[in-house]
Amino acid sequence: MKKKLSLFQIINMNVGFFGIQYSFGLQQSNMSPIYKYLGADEASLPLLWLAGPMTGLLVQPIIGAMSDKTFSPLGRRTPYFLIGAVLCSVGLLVMPYSSALWMAAGTLWILDAANNVTMEPYRAFVSDKLAEEQRHLGFLTQSAFTGFAQTLSYLTPSLLFWVGMNKDAVNDRGIPNVVVTAFFIGAFFSIFSILWTVLTSKEDPLTEDEAAYMRANPLRVRGIFEDIFGAIREMPDTMRRMGWMSLFQWYGMFCYWMYIALSVSQSLFHTTDSKTPAFKDAGLIAGQMGALYNFIAFGMAFALIHFSKRFGPKLVHSICLIAAGVSMVAISFATDKILLFAPMFGIGLAWASIMGNPYVMLANCIPPERTGVYMGIFNMFIVIPMIIAIFTLPLIYDNLLAGNPQNVIRLAGVLLLAAAVVTSRIKAANG
Repeated sequence: MKKKLSLFQIINMNVGFFGIQYSFGLQQSNMSPIYKYLGADEASLPLLWLAGPMTGLLVQPIIGAMSDKTFSPLGRRTPYFLIGAVLCSVGLLVMPYSSALWMAAGTLWILDAANNVTMEPYRAFVSDKLAEEQRHLGFLTQSAFTGFAQTLSYLTPSLLFWVGMNKDAVNDRGIPNVVVTAFFIGAFFSIFSILWTVLTSKEDPLTEDEAAYMRANPLRVRGIFEDIFGAIREMPDTMRRMGWMSLFQWYGMFCYWMYIALSVSQSLFHTTDSKTPAFKDAGLIAGQMGALYNFIAFGMAFALIHFSKRFGPKLVHSICLIAAGVSMVAISFATDKILLFAPMFGIGLAWASIMGNPYVMLANCIPPERTGVYMGIFNMFIVIPMIIAIFTLPLIYDNLLAGNPQNVIRLAGVLLLAAAVVTSRIKAANG
């Protein structure tokens, strides 16, 4: 029987997620502009985002399976937190000094691999520590930290401008100094937040059954892949059904992150030329929009704890996805700066749910001794839609989407509405 934890203990164990998500927020809000500054064309942007989905596809299932069977003085999951945090900080320090597209893309591969080394062991750590009745609180607190971290990461360049930095000043690579400084701040948060969790939240000792299982199934290279493929074959039905939800949900969110800055520049300033001051202004506005929806996610994550427990994570998640789909369609038609911010409520609501409720549904349907590997496999449900988006968007951008980034945001909205319909048909354990 797992010990019930206090809210303070649950918050401490999730602080490390702040650093991980600050890093992801920097990528989401700045990579497309960085690529444009280095000379990328709009249709090729999805291919340059390939690092995140591919490293997630390759790294997370393997690391998840390894963490299930790791013996160390620090525990099963903690070594991966520390290794990932160090590598992430290095990637964040190097990224704004990329001198060419290939260097920025290569650094993103390192940065995303580092984040993925940390991510699934971290989610497994939360599941390990909490009894089933506290998982709503644990994963939605994690969602709140996601919203808080990404609020700051999206807003950091604007904050630096507001305190006196010149938004038009650039380094010798053409990347604004406010962006360079934001990446330096992210490197600090990556290390500091993980250390906080490691020092305040120790892993629980293995039970006799868990220790016996690990002795009978030691960590071996061949065994890792056997575990992954075996877990896929024996995947619970609820988890299989969640794959279709993830397909539409993450394809849509990935479209939004890749093209929102360009969409704002097109709708407000009628240009996507990275050499114009208007493009830099659009980047700041898109960052402010991202900060707002993440701030809303931070606040709404706590409200969703109550609704998810009362009505079930499936119903709550469906409603949140509908709100996001309608909001994204509204954004694509906005031609005034003020009108771009109102739909952030719907996107923030969905983002709070996306980072919490699916993991509640997942944790309640998988065997505890295989939490790491199943959390890693579930990440495949996230990154495969992104990979599909990367290879399909360049094919349809100029013809079906008329070469207009606003149409990509409309497509994202439609996909999130489709995800809501699919979610409503999932037969989930405990709601």
